[in-house]
Amino acid sequence: MKSLNSLRNKIDEADRKIVALLNARARVILEIGASKRRAGGSTYCPDRERDVLRKIAALNKGPLDKNALAAVYREIMSGSLALEKHLKIAYLGPEATFTHQASIKRFGSQVEYVPCEGIADVFLHVERGDCDYGVVPIENSIEGAVNHTLDMFMDSDLRICSQVILDISHSLLARCAKKDIRRVYSKFEVFGQCRRWLQENLPQAELIESSSTAKAAQIASREKGAASIGSPLAAKIYGLTAVAKAIEDSPHNITRFFVIGKAEVPATGADRTSLMFSIKDRVGALHEMLVPFKKYGVNLDKIESRPSKRKAWDYYFFVDLEGHIDDPKVKKALGELENKCKFLKVLGSYPVGE
Repeated sequence: MKSLNSLRNKIDEADRKIVALLNARARVILEIGASKRRAGGSTYCPDRERDVLRKIAALNKGPLDKNALAAVYREIMSGSLALEKHLKIAYLGPEATFTHQASIKRFGSQVEYVPCEGIADVFLHVERGDCDYGVVPIENSIEGAVNHTLDMFMDSDLRICSQVILDISHSLLARCAKKDIRRVYSKFEVFGQCRRWLQENLPQAELIESSSTAKAAQIASREKGAASIGSPLAAKIYGLTAVAKAIEDSPHNITRFFVIGKAEVPATGADRTSLMFSIKDRVGALHEMLVPFKKYGVNLDKIESRPSKRKAWDYYFFVDLEGHIDDPKVKKALGELENKCKFLKVLGSYPVGE
């Protein structure tokens, strides 16, 4: 017991040093915040955030796991953001959606979160200045692109500041036993991701669509014999129990989210650029648009097409490419593309990060 007390005294001493160092760090943050305000700079700096996480990962010699250390620093940086400014983050709500979880993963617990009913509302809150940043889903590894988000970029001047990658795992949430479940609520896309499990385990249950997994959890918490498919966070917030976990058909279910804001992000050396363009209606036009990327050695990660909704058979193309808008080869490729296409809009350059 004496040895245990001695070890605990060492922890207490380490804690005293940690608290002192954290507050010393916080005082420097306050100076940085004042400097940013004088220069008109942005509070949230994804480039600096990525640099800090990279450095602490390199410094870590264990035994603390790198992911655990990154989670600690996420909250340290969240507290630092709150010291610089009272940040408000809009996200696709309600509370406990996967977009809410992605927001917390990026900004931590020390900022204010504003749930929005739709993706358009997230854009509107940031455009009007009601919120500093917004978080929206952009694509799922199984279901593909989130078309509503793509469409919003057509008319919005907001920039992509960073991305968040979230592993998606679905649980069956209820207040009753599995054998008593008669109705299951969730999003259409989620039912598609859990189709096999539902057919094998709840073949007689009625599947009812809802606007979000969080809304589904709200409904299931009020109805007898009802369940929802969602996250552990939704279960905690709405007083449900995870009757079954990891019910998704594919173990590789990942969703990518964008953080949107008004500021451009400096290059970090490991960046991605997203853009959109439209082409002239002639044979071989799309091939011609892609030639500059090959010419200057710019790798394209993805390309999606969406109807313009302004003219029949008129399309916009959304592209993700490797590199930053300030990289010389990217600049040259986009300069040639702009001369060939009808319309070109860079949506933002941001750290790859994950």
